[in-house]
Amino acid sequence: MKIDVLDNFHRLLHPRATVFVVSSWNDKPNMMTCAWNMPVSKDPPMVAIALSHESYTNELIRKSGEFTINIPDEKLLNALWICGTRSGRKVDKVKLVGLKLSPSRKVKPPIVEDCIGHLECKLYKFFEVGECTVFIGEVLEAYASEEAFSQGIWDVKRIRLPTHLGGVRFAIPTEVVKPQKRRL
Repeated sequence: MKIDVLDNFHRLLHPRATVFVVSSWNDKPNMMTCAWNMPVSKDPPMVAIALSHESYTNELIRKSGEFTINIPDEKLLNALWICGTRSGRKVDKVKLVGLKLSPSRKVKPPIVEDCIGHLECKLYKFFEVGECTVFIGEVLEAYASEEAFSQGIWDVKRIRLPTHLGGVRFAIPTEVVKPQKRRL
């Protein structure tokens, strides 16, 4: 038997990679937690993030036209939670969680130095969908920690990537599996 989950339909698509999005305006950075993110094109390299119309990060990306996406490991789980439950309009989340920001290579918003991967993005397009704005960013730079990312994938046996399940719950993938090869 299957149950009705329309009120939580989006959680059928979880767990989701959980990242920090950093935006800035007038050299004042802001960071937020975002699980609604995905690649949308390899050529040219593009990603999408969906942010609430009301979020401070939404406002800053509209003003600056740039943002960074920063991939944390499990050590930053508490910072992910805090940055996802506070508004940058009310508190300096970078100071609150004690993370180090460093200059990006090609955009003004900084990267979160404590993270293991980074995407530097220039705003390509945005559009309104329900209560969210979907921002499409052209990826100008992408780099990751050598010990965490090799042969084009995360090494989940060496690092622990938090994925968001919903609410205060996260999951950590730790195993790589492949389908069995079968002749058809």
